[in-house]
Amino acid sequence: MLTLALGVSGCAGSPASIELSADTVIVDVRTPAEYATGHLDGAVNIDLQSPTFDDVVADLDSDTDYVVYCQSGNRSAQAVSVMEDADLAVQDAGGIDEAAKATGLPVVP
Repeated sequence: MLTLALGVSGCAGSPASIELSADTVIVDVRTPAEYATGHLDGAVNIDLQSPTFDDVVADLDSDTDYVVYCQSGNRSAQAVSVMEDADLAVQDAGGIDEAAKATGLPVVP
């Protein structure tokens, strides 16, 4: 039920606060060009629109927690669905502005 609630809130905005551990991986699922215009500090770019997205997700560490965001929240919700299907612990942070507020991480160039 919690996952459903977070998924729904990702559509309307991210959770108010997301706790990050030292091991949490922040994933930006926008295109590399979008990522280059500004991303959350420390985020890795895994482009949802890339034909290799599913393969990259399959290779991710299942013992790691992931927080995913995009531009508006649409692609992050899609990515979270794929990542959950791969049995990864993942949270949808919505769009970049909501993700920055929820995580406390700055947007950097």
